Amino acid sequence: MPEVQELSELLQRLHRALAAEADRGFGNIRGNRQYFSEFLSAALSEPPTGIAGADEQRRWQDLGKKFERYGELEAGARAHLVAETRRFLHRLRRSLEPPPVPKSNGRNSRSQPPPKPEVLEQPVSTLKGIGPKLAAQLEKLGLTTIGAVLRYFPRDYLDYTNRTTIKTCEVGQTVTIVAQVRRASCFTSPRNHKLAVFSLTLGDGTGQMQLSQFFAGSRFTNRGWQEGQLKRFPRGATVAASGLVRRGKAGLTLHEPQLEVLDEEESTDHLRRIVPVYPLVEGVGAGVVRRAVTAALPFADALVDPLPASIRTSAGLMETAEAIRAVHYPESLEQKTAARRRLVFDEFFFLQLGLLQRRWRQKKRSEGIAFRTQGELIEQFYGLLPFALTGAQKRVVQEVLTDLASPEPMNRLVQGDVGSGKTVIAVIAMLAAIQSGYQTALMAPTEVLAEQHYQKLVQWFAQLHLPVELITGSVRATRRREVLRQLATGELRVVVGTHALIQDGVQFANLGLAVIDEQHRFGVNQRARLQNKGRNPDVLTMTATPIPRTLALTLHGDLDVSQVDELPPGRKPIRTTVVTPAERSAVIELIRRQVLEGRQVYVVLPLIEESEKSDLRSAFEEHERLKEKVFPEFRVGLLHGRLKSEQKEEVITAFRAHTLDILVSTTVVEVGVDVPNASLMLIEHAERFGLAQLHQLRGRVGRGASQSFCLLMSASKSEAALQRLKVLEQSTDGFFIAEMDLRLRGPGEVIGTRQSGLPDMVLSSLIEDQETLERSRHEAQALIERDPELTSFPLLRTELGSRLDRLMDGAILT
Repeated sequence: MPEVQELSELLQRLHRALAAEADRGFGNIRGNRQYFSEFLSAALSEPPTGIAGADEQRRWQDLGKKFERYGELEAGARAHLVAETRRFLHRLRRSLEPPPVPKSNGRNSRSQPPPKPEVLEQPVSTLKGIGPKLAAQLEKLGLTTIGAVLRYFPRDYLDYTNRTTIKTCEVGQTVTIVAQVRRASCFTSPRNHKLAVFSLTLGDGTGQMQLSQFFAGSRFTNRGWQEGQLKRFPRGATVAASGLVRRGKAGLTLHEPQLEVLDEEESTDHLRRIVPVYPLVEGVGAGVVRRAVTAALPFADALVDPLPASIRTSAGLMETAEAIRAVHYPESLEQKTAARRRLVFDEFFFLQLGLLQRRWRQKKRSEGIAFRTQGELIEQFYGLLPFALTGAQKRVVQEVLTDLASPEPMNRLVQGDVGSGKTVIAVIAMLAAIQSGYQTALMAPTEVLAEQHYQKLVQWFAQLHLPVELITGSVRATRRREVLRQLATGELRVVVGTHALIQDGVQFANLGLAVIDEQHRFGVNQRARLQNKGRNPDVLTMTATPIPRTLALTLHGDLDVSQVDELPPGRKPIRTTVVTPAERSAVIELIRRQVLEGRQVYVVLPLIEESEKSDLRSAFEEHERLKEKVFPEFRVGLLHGRLKSEQKEEVITAFRAHTLDILVSTTVVEVGVDVPNASLMLIEHAERFGLAQLHQLRGRVGRGASQSFCLLMSASKSEAALQRLKVLEQSTDGFFIAEMDLRLRGPGEVIGTRQSGLPDMVLSSLIEDQETLERSRHEAQALIERDPELTSFPLLRTELGSRLDRLMDGAILT
C-alpha cells in the first residue's frame, strides 16, 4: 500500500533527525534549511494518511505542538521530549511490521496452539534472521538449539529508564548516558604489571565524562587484548554507559561502569527500556545474542513448567515461560526481580530435591548399627577430662549419640571453630562404637594432622587401656603389616591415618564408625572408600573451617549439620592487627620481646621459591634473612610442603619441644600443629589469603594461658583487600568470618569449586538469595516426605533426572 510505504519513509527521516539531535546533546541543531525543532513541528503538524487510529493521530499532533516550544526548553526537558517522540515513532514503525509467530503473550489462543516441546531441540539456525554465519558465532557460546538460547540468561542489565545527559548527572544517582567516544586508551598499570586500565572519554553535546575500567590478570595485560578493546570503542562510536555517579579526579564519573557499543537500531530499540547484557566471548557481539533471543522468545511457551501448581502458588512464583520471557526483556525492575526469583528457586529446588532424595534412598537401602551409647567407657572418659564440656559440646554430643543409637546409618557433619573441642565429641562417638564391639577409624588429610590426632588419642585411650595405632605413608613396612593384621582380625579397635587407610590392602573385621577430619579436603570418592571398608558404618565428618549455613545447605544438603558455636571459657581472645611494611621494625621488636619472655613465634608466607616470579617473600629467603640477619641469637626453623613427612615431623617436634623459637612456614602450619607456648603469628602478604584461611592460621596461637597476637602484614593499597583484613581485626567468630568471606569473595573462592563439589549455579547467589534457598529447601523437604520417589509428579521427576548430569559433574551427587 502506497500510504504505508510513505509513512515508513517519513518515520525513517524523523528517526534520523531525532538520533542526530540526541547525539549532539539536544542543542537544537541546524540542518541545511531549518532548525531541528522547526523540522519536527512541521512534520508532526498533520498526521499522515497511514495512521488510522484516532489516539495515534491526536498524539502525533500533540508532539508537533510541543516541538514549537522546543527552543525554550532546558536540556533535560529536551532530552525527555526527544525520548518520548522516539518511543512513539518506534511503536508506529513496529505496528507496520507483520506480527511475530507464534504469539508469546503467555496465553494460548484457539487459532494459535502453543509450540510443542520438541521445537526447543531445533537448531538455532531455524530461527528467523539467524543464518549459518550467526549460528556459527552462537555456537561459540554453546548456543546450538532454541532451548539453549532461551536458557542463556543475562549477566546484568542496562537500565535505560534512568537515561540522562552528562550535564544533568548528579553524584549518588544510578544513571545511563548515551554518548559518543571522544578518546580511548588501554594500558598496563605501571604500578601493577598484572592490571590493565581502560580509559574512555565520552561526550553527548552537554558535556564530557571520563570513565575507567580495571581488568586484573595477565591475559588483560596482553597487548593484543588491549588493542582489541580499543577496536571495540572507536572514536565516534555511540556507547551506553550505566553506573553510579561519583566525583573523580577529572570531574564526575561512573563507578564500575557497564559499557556497551550501540548501533543505530539498538539505540532506538533500547530507548527507555531495561536491556539485557549477556556473557560474551571474542568474536560474538551483544547484538547477535539479542537477535537470537528475540527470535527465540515466541517459543518460550514450549517450555513445560515442571513445578506443581501448589508449590508455585505457596511460594508466589511465576510460570516458567513467563519467567523466561521476563528475565530476558523485563518491563520493569520488579518484573525482572520476580522472574529471576523463579529461576533461582528452580536451581536451588532441584539441587535440594536431588540431595534429599539421595539421603532418603541411602537410609532406605542401608540397615545401619544401633550402637550402645550408655556404658562404662564413656563414663570413664568423662572422668578423665580436666574440664567440663561447653553447652555447645553437650548439645552436639547428644545429637551424635542419638544418631548412633538409631539403626539408620549416621551421616553427620560437625563444624566448629578452631579450639572449640570437636575432637572430644569424636572421641565420645568412637567410644560408643568400641563399647558396642565395633572398630573405629579416624582419617585426616595430612600426616601432620594424623600424627596430631594419634598423639592425643594415645594420651586419652592409654588411661582406658585401649591401644591406638597409626597408618600413614611414613609408617615402616614391618609395623604397617602388623597393624593391618590386627585390623583384619579385629584385635585392634582404634586406628588413625591419612588416605593410606583407604588403600586396597587395608581390611577391617567390623568397622562400625568412620570419623573424617577436615572432610572438605577429601574427594567424594575417598570418603566413600573409607565407608566401604565396613558394612554400612556410621560416618561422622568434622571441619574446623566453618561454612555459612547457605553454603552448607548447598554442599551438604544430604547431611545433618551440627555446629559447635561456643569456645571453652577462660581463653583470652587473640589480638589481631593489620600492619604495613613501614611498621616492620616495631613488629621485629614485638617478636624479640615475645621470644625473650619464653614464648614462640610463627612467621607464615604464601610462597616457597623466589623462582615463582613474584614480589612475595619466599619462605626460604625469609628463613635465611631472619636466621642470619634479624634474629641470629634465636633458633629459627623452616617448615614447608616440599619437605618429606619425616622431615616435617622433625621440625614440628622440635618446635613443640621448644628447641626452636621461631618457625617460618608456608600454610602447611594451617592445620594440625598444636603448640600452646606459641603466642605470636606474623602472616606476610595477608591480602593473598582468604579470610577463612587466615582465621585457620590464626588458630595456631591462643592455645595457652598467655595473651596471643596475630599480625597481618600487607602492602596492598586496595580498599577491598584492607576491608577484608579489618574483619579479622574486629572478630574471632569463625562463623561470622566465614559469612563475610562468602560475601566478599563468593563461594567459588571460599571453597575451591571443583574440590568442594559446588554445583554450577547460573543465576543463584548464595549471598543474595538466602531466603529463596531456605524456601526451596522447605518445599523440597515437604515433597520428599510426601512422595520420596516423586511417582505422583512425572514432570518433576523428568526434570530432576535431566538436571542430575550437571549436578554430578559438579561432584555434588556422586
